[in-house]
Amino acid sequence: MVLTRDLDPSASPLDYYGSELRRLREAAGLKQTQLGAVIYCTGSLIGQVETTARVPTRDFSERLDAALDTDGHFSRLVGLVLRSVLPTWFQAYAEMEARATYISTFQCQLVHGLLQTEDYARALLGVDRPDQAEGLLAARMDRQHILKREDQPALWVVLTEAVLYQEVGGREVMRSQLAHLQGFVEHPWVQIQVLPFSVGQHPGMMGSFTLLRFDGDPDVIYQEGYAQGHMTANPSVIKERAVGYSRLQAAALSPERSATLIARVMEERYGERPAHDEGAMA
Repeated sequence: MVLTRDLDPSASPLDYYGSELRRLREAAGLKQTQLGAVIYCTGSLIGQVETTARVPTRDFSERLDAALDTDGHFSRLVGLVLRSVLPTWFQAYAEMEARATYISTFQCQLVHGLLQTEDYARALLGVDRPDQAEGLLAARMDRQHILKREDQPALWVVLTEAVLYQEVGGREVMRSQLAHLQGFVEHPWVQIQVLPFSVGQHPGMMGSFTLLRFDGDPDVIYQEGYAQGHMTANPSVIKERAVGYSRLQAAALSPERSATLIARVMEERYGERPAHDEGAMA
């Protein structure tokens, strides 16, 4: 069924995207089902994007540009759309994260968003906002685009050993997530360290935080919170957190030993388990 709804292109980036998709599709003389067949999706999905019922992804946008010969129009627009989907308080951080040249983060509960797999992120986002999960998921996956840029930032991650054991999405999702972390072992711009349980008390026990460094701009600290995060460029706070982060790096396992621990947890906790022998005697 063809979906139609009048849109106000000035209402939001998502409304503008939907109206542009409809305008350029109709200009090409294509029905929703015809365009869907060209870019390998359903006509219903085209209609949902045109009516803002679905948030477009970067891959979807790139395929639209190729099919409609729009010279990267949708690929450029989707960044604004996905940014607008994020909570208002997080949008400023996402913009700064995309401009940073060096990102150093400490994570005490979860894998950092830039390193999350799609299934891991989907499980997390479905807890508090199930009705918005798909849009937020598309936005989170798009944030990872900065790690594929030619001028990508350097990313240093220290995560606690607890992150490896906190099961998110089930055993298969966790196994894939830890395997994904393993895939960065040889990455020239991404370093991952695990802070083991044996360290005891440490400077990160007050919560996760991220330090962003820029070329020519002051450093910024982002501190995570339950309701929303908080950013500051206060020099004294920056100094305190930077020293604390250096201490966390020093206390954590080396990237090589961290990779070994991740591999061990992946196999021992989330690996294949033998089927229950139904013939065994109780």
